[in-house]
Amino acid sequence: MAPCREGGQVLPVHLHSSDKMVFRKPPDGGWGWVVVVVSFFTQFLCYGSPLAVGVLYLEWLDAFGEGKGKTAWVGSLANGIGLLASPVCSICVSSFGARPVAIFSGFMVAGGLMMSSFAPNIYFLYISYGIVVGLGCGLLYTATVTITCHYFDKRRGLALGLISTGSSVGLFIYAALQRELIDLYGLDGCLLIVGALSLNILACGSLMRPLESSDSPPPEKPCIDKVPDQYFVYHEKEKTVEENISILEKGYVDEKCVNNMPDYKQDSILNKNVLSSINVNEKDTYKKKVVEQTNFCKQLAKRKWQRYLNYWEETVVLFKNKVFSALFVAILLFDIGGFPPSLLMEDVARSANINEDDYHMPLISIIGIMTAVGKLTLGILADFKWVNTLYLYVTTLLMTGVALFAIPFAKSYLTLAMLSGILGFLTGNWSIFPYVTTKTVGIEKLTHAYGILMFFAGLGNSLGPPIVGWFYDWTQEYDTAFYFSGFCVLLGGFLLLLAALPCWNACTNQSTKLPPNTYSYKVASSA
Repeated sequence: MAPCREGGQVLPVHLHSSDKMVFRKPPDGGWGWVVVVVSFFTQFLCYGSPLAVGVLYLEWLDAFGEGKGKTAWVGSLANGIGLLASPVCSICVSSFGARPVAIFSGFMVAGGLMMSSFAPNIYFLYISYGIVVGLGCGLLYTATVTITCHYFDKRRGLALGLISTGSSVGLFIYAALQRELIDLYGLDGCLLIVGALSLNILACGSLMRPLESSDSPPPEKPCIDKVPDQYFVYHEKEKTVEENISILEKGYVDEKCVNNMPDYKQDSILNKNVLSSINVNEKDTYKKKVVEQTNFCKQLAKRKWQRYLNYWEETVVLFKNKVFSALFVAILLFDIGGFPPSLLMEDVARSANINEDDYHMPLISIIGIMTAVGKLTLGILADFKWVNTLYLYVTTLLMTGVALFAIPFAKSYLTLAMLSGILGFLTGNWSIFPYVTTKTVGIEKLTHAYGILMFFAGLGNSLGPPIVGWFYDWTQEYDTAFYFSGFCVLLGGFLLLLAALPCWNACTNQSTKLPPNTYSYKVASSA
């Protein structure tokens, strides 16, 4: 790894020719804007169908005749598996670079969609659409965010905000597009065409050019050349001149003694001497090298084990933070209760016997476009100094819970459309979630904490729609299901609100007061 410093912040960047990493200052523009555009379209193409899976959900219910809970697993896996596998996705992008991963993932998404058109049963869709497409989306999300962060520093928030709206715009367009394709070509034709459209991800991925250094360092030697000599079992050191002379003298004396013997005895003695010397030298050398390598392996294993212990210790410290613990519960409950409407709202309208002629726009499209508006609006609000992002996030949770409680009372397209818009706008709170996490644990622990929270967000995405579907299979109506969803989101919001209240800090300070017979000294500061 050769650093290339140009002042300011430095970031690791992959090179074309090898997997080595060099450091380069983010240009905050130039080709970076091309990267933003292709990342926007990448998220548009890969997330359009999985987020608008509610349109396909209705067709799968009719095609396979399975229960709503079992069928909902397809869409929930497609949206949750990428979050669940986020550590694996990060490792892949770090190891191979954003461009190779984007191109490979484009094949995954397109192939999964096309394979889904030939699905003989719902279980096949769990693999083709749920896992293959979902994992491809997770890899593409990580690749687009990583390459964008490499190109931007001062304008990173703007760049990330622009590419994140790609998924919301994709939801808005794909909801209407998939419905139109189903009417024209059927479910199988729709999936084939959408899969073919996803092949454009390959073109977008090819434009994700990694940052290059103008003065690239010469290629480093292979790692095996850098391993110390003592860790090679069969490596022999070169002998000094004195050692060579002593060996020659010893050989001369032995040869002189042997020459005075008969020929048959000379051969046997020479063979014995050669074999014994070789065996002794090899055994001693081998034992010595094995002992050294064993010690090296022990130290390496000890170091690895210590890293794992440190990781778990840091995790325990995170969960000792009451706000982080409440945030972990809140994000899990929010995704269990708040994600199902984007998947099931079309079926809710059909169950309410709303005439399709009254549809001016798919309800999922309304959710999609309002999610984009919510991301931008809440992101702008979070930048104001007088806005507490944690309380802003709690407010979105409480309002989402109230909106979910109102769904059973909506019996017309207009009311469902209004609720879809409200829920879509509030779901845009994903844009301020990193701010909330940073405020809770600090910037130095953001990566560790955010990874844990995203895992449980993916778990909530995967469990939410099937749970709501099972409620419908059990009660034959959605009312109980959305009361349960609203309760989950409200519970998470109230827990986070209680943990964030200032009175808890006051109570903590009082409980940690020194005993009356001790003295404390305050040092004045001008901070």
